[in-house]
Amino acid sequence: MATTAFLEFTVVVRPQSNFVNTSYLQQLHSHRPFLSLSIPKSAAALSFTQSQGFGCAIERQQCDRGDFVQLSAVRELAGSLISAQGHRFAIVVARFNDLITKKLLEGALNTFKSYSVREEDIDVVWVPGSFEIGVAAQQLGKSRKYQSILCIGAVIRGDTSHYDAVVNAATSGVLSAGLNSGTPCIFGVLTCDTLEQAFDRVGGKAGNKGAEAALTAIEMASLFEHHLKPLQ
Repeated sequence: MATTAFLEFTVVVRPQSNFVNTSYLQQLHSHRPFLSLSIPKSAAALSFTQSQGFGCAIERQQCDRGDFVQLSAVRELAGSLISAQGHRFAIVVARFNDLITKKLLEGALNTFKSYSVREEDIDVVWVPGSFEIGVAAQQLGKSRKYQSILCIGAVIRGDTSHYDAVVNAATSGVLSAGLNSGTPCIFGVLTCDTLEQAFDRVGGKAGNKGAEAALTAIEMASLFEHHLKPLQ
């Protein structure tokens, strides 16, 4: 997995005016390593933590009483990829293009096994095609039996616009299933122009996207279980 680099530094400021220069917001957005600020005269120092790709957290260290700048430490929540033991998963698999989907399923099962998920804690549900994935995933999510639902399919472009219709339906279906059920539903549907592209993504030069989707399912299961569990 990619690591996030953090830079910590303290900016000692020289009094300029009684307001914060709004240009620093644009600098934060572009993730520049150096910031130039104008802050109230009474402020002594600020501590900045810059995260490449994840924004910035700002924490006040020393400020005199009466300053209008109110800052606090940011609490970060994240799922764990250490182990998924004890979590239950469902995998919805489209039967159409099963030369591809079976390899995606195999990659997902191998990943779950390597993260200590027991076979009896995984249910595989077959549906006719990618179009039907969403409704099955939503029903499984609403059952509250699983910490995450992995949705696997393969849509390969043909000579008609049928490809676009199925891709749009599969994408919105998986998204709606997660939103409506409150259970993370992971999109593991390949959308490729050619069969060769699909094979590249099920163990070829692009890796196995089923295995990658299983990692996402594990992380989201952990995040919801430990931090975002809905009220019963």
